[in-house]
Amino acid sequence: MKKMKLVLVGNGPAGARTLEELLKLAPELYDITVFGADPQPEGHRLPGGPAGGPTAEETAASPFRQWCRDHDIVLHTGKKVVEVDRLRRIVRAADGTEAAYDRLLMCTGSLPFLLPVPGRDLEGVLAYHDSADTRAIHEAAETFRNAVVIGGGLPGLEVASGLLMRGMRVSVVHAANWLMDGQLDDVAGGLLRQALEARGMRFLMNARTQALVGDRYDGFGGRVKAVRFQDGGEVPADLVVMAVGIRPNVELARRMRLHCEHGIVVNDTLQTITDARIYAVGECAAHRGIAYGRAALDEQARVAANHLAQVGIGRYLGSPTSAQLKVTGIELFAVGDVMGGEGTETLVMSDPFSGVYKKLVLRGDKLVGACLYGDTGDGSWYLKLLRDSRGIGNIREQLMAGHDKVTAQPDDPSAQGRFAHASSHARLEQDGSCRITLPLADGHISSAQLRRIADVADRYALPAARIADDRSIELPGIGRADLEAVWHDLGLPPGQVCMEALRMAETCRSDD
Repeated sequence: MKKMKLVLVGNGPAGARTLEELLKLAPELYDITVFGADPQPEGHRLPGGPAGGPTAEETAASPFRQWCRDHDIVLHTGKKVVEVDRLRRIVRAADGTEAAYDRLLMCTGSLPFLLPVPGRDLEGVLAYHDSADTRAIHEAAETFRNAVVIGGGLPGLEVASGLLMRGMRVSVVHAANWLMDGQLDDVAGGLLRQALEARGMRFLMNARTQALVGDRYDGFGGRVKAVRFQDGGEVPADLVVMAVGIRPNVELARRMRLHCEHGIVVNDTLQTITDARIYAVGECAAHRGIAYGRAALDEQARVAANHLAQVGIGRYLGSPTSAQLKVTGIELFAVGDVMGGEGTETLVMSDPFSGVYKKLVLRGDKLVGACLYGDTGDGSWYLKLLRDSRGIGNIREQLMAGHDKVTAQPDDPSAQGRFAHASSHARLEQDGSCRITLPLADGHISSAQLRRIADVADRYALPAARIADDRSIELPGIGRADLEAVWHDLGLPPGQVCMEALRMAETCRSDD
């Protein structure tokens, strides 16, 4: 069978994850071509680890390059796509390189937002966004002493920590009352600030930048030497990194006449609402009015890959936004609504002596937010509870104690043998049979659930169940006529999602 052609625009993490998932499902379905404006695919972020981030040479040796070679993927780096002819289905780069497509995957990422202040074009003023920025930051850290990071959110604190570990004097300028105010409450934000100040980081809170001052032409030219604030104060700076936000990169999409609002507008299958042959994933995509960015990357990649593989029955229904600071020695995790408010209940555990703070926000019998500082071991479990929208009535008293405490309790008889419908899904295989996937809570399964699986496998003469790498159990070989009954026997109502999915799978298989 002749392979279809898939072109990916963007060589960052969103595209890489989608291709990885696609090749697991349908390794022989497409001839794949990748275009990336960035000469260094993936891995260009500057984490706050002991080494302060990868060198330019390490970044150049990206494993993505080798992965593409191993899978016969044509990779064009440093080639910006400037035109897409949707009628002829041709992608064209600035240097004239062309590639035809049957399916197009848009992963154009985002663009950094720069404060509109005088001096932002001075030498030494950078965004924190791509490999060129990272190389410039590394070079500045080897030569200069004073760094100012504007923005006390997650990206700003990670780059500030990396610069601190490279020996620079680092000041963080933040316009709000506490750090990461979009993800943390004031208590967790205060604990984080104390920990970073103990390492030597300086903070200027509630500070509004008025201008960046240069060392030539009366402060209007040359290299940056200071940051000036609206109250008249100044802080010296040889390097200024702006980490104050991003906006979806929809420049190419608009030229293609794809509908864009906060990003490229996609439906629940990550197909653009303008052209069903075109998908969008990651920071450039807007789903139901929200541009989730990297917080939803894995979930979006799996759904898009399912549909590109033509076994797609998944739906992307949105993601709880989560944040985890990647700074060595600091444990911090937050997800969902951590502020609470009307109609919510808040559970708090604070141990100042051990530096542990936990806050859980409930609405009815659902967990809607969690903020953890000092001990994030239960972060993935709380995230799963939010994603599954699981009722916590029977574990409410042990919720603060964590997953280990809950699993040590006897099962609620009314819940034994049940699986979470929100996470379980089925897909249509190439041979026409169906495969059901049953995710396990942190890899755990009860004896009642095992018995239920065994009974279903025997009743419908299924092959042996398979334990997948992502902590789930797969039941393959289900006849389509039996699918609804299997759902029922597993204790999961199929509803319309499953039936619509099968109809969509048939649509995907039809000729274009």
